[in-house]
Amino acid sequence: MNKFSLVSGSWKAEGSKSVSDVTGLTGSVVGGKAVLYATSSGSSGTSGKLSTVTDGSGAGSAMSGSVTTLATAASKKAFRGVALAPTDGGTSTTPPTTPPTTPPTTPPTSPPATDPLKPVAWPGSSSVSTADGSNVFGEDLSGLYQEGNVLWGAQNSGKLWRLVPDGSTGWKPDTSGGWSSGKSLRFPGGSGTPDDEGVTVTGAGSAGGVFVSSERNNDSSGTSRLSVLRYDVSGTGSTLTATKEWNLTPDLPSVGSNLGLEGVTWVPDGYLTGAGFKDSATGAAYNPAGYGSHSGGVFFVGVEDTGTIYGYVLQDSGAFTRVATVSSGMDGVMELQWEPQASRLWAVCDDTCDGEHRTLQVNSSGAFTISATYNRPSGMSDYNNEGFSVSAADACVSGSKPVYWSDDADDGGHALRKGSITC
Repeated sequence: MNKFSLVSGSWKAEGSKSVSDVTGLTGSVVGGKAVLYATSSGSSGTSGKLSTVTDGSGAGSAMSGSVTTLATAASKKAFRGVALAPTDGGTSTTPPTTPPTTPPTTPPTSPPATDPLKPVAWPGSSSVSTADGSNVFGEDLSGLYQEGNVLWGAQNSGKLWRLVPDGSTGWKPDTSGGWSSGKSLRFPGGSGTPDDEGVTVTGAGSAGGVFVSSERNNDSSGTSRLSVLRYDVSGTGSTLTATKEWNLTPDLPSVGSNLGLEGVTWVPDGYLTGAGFKDSATGAAYNPAGYGSHSGGVFFVGVEDTGTIYGYVLQDSGAFTRVATVSSGMDGVMELQWEPQASRLWAVCDDTCDGEHRTLQVNSSGAFTISATYNRPSGMSDYNNEGFSVSAADACVSGSKPVYWSDDADDGGHALRKGSITC
């Protein structure tokens, strides 16, 4: 960290403090002293750190104070930046002209309890149970979406499942309409095998089509094909051919062929406009009318490789427009799920992140930002969960409602598990 003072219109160097590989810097003036915080990425084989130094020398004097380490990132983790949380000290954006009467003598040693990036306990029961029969699905069951008494499941091998209640507390394949073994998926025209990872429906329900996110054509597995596909699920045949494909590959950063679109969910226009969502394509408030005929909402997709979430308006014509780019702050996003009851977007990471879940909501600036970070339930092992589904408000009983996970690895011969969250 280097200190400079503006002297007669020129910047003059006034000392420095050693913090290697700085990735972020912020600070505030407390009691006439500059309190600085810096994050560092760490060199090869070491973890990054959050450090602080208090410089009380003022302008025109050499930088004083010593560097103190506040936190060290876990193995294979890094701090990418640091910012001070806003306070409730008033509505003015102008900093106070006088310091507090009793300023702290040392900087805080840990983030505040309300820090949304600090993981807290799972917001529901710690207990988790299996929710399927033994050895029903095998490996690669990924995205989930609950639509009333139907649970849709996307399997990476190019298969879509329609699941119904099993009479107990779990799910089983629907034995009617040709669904007993799932249905094979094809790209438009009937070719290829989508590597489908996520599944969702719009406000029209499955009658308006079931949408899946795919990261590649399994028949050409070395090439990315980052697509959202729509399927008519009303027939009885064993194969479904996409009625529409939105191939987003040209609009997204290049990623590995097996590190692409893992999750997809649909957020209604009504919430977005009511929350003041800002359209990154126009720089103004989101205006659904400006996009003509579309689904009545925005599709959000999660990229495994970068942990980034993108929002797209998918027009009925086949055109698309990116209206949001959001960092989840996690090493990867394996599932996205919109929860209307709480007006929040869930972003889920698998065992890459120890099963961490984050929620996002639109803030006062019109952008989706992280509102909470949750550890997985303590009663659930660190499974390779690539799917997550939240029950609707009508499933809320005594302040709790079910949620479901899909385990891509089919640990112990079970791919579905059931837990709960408060509602």
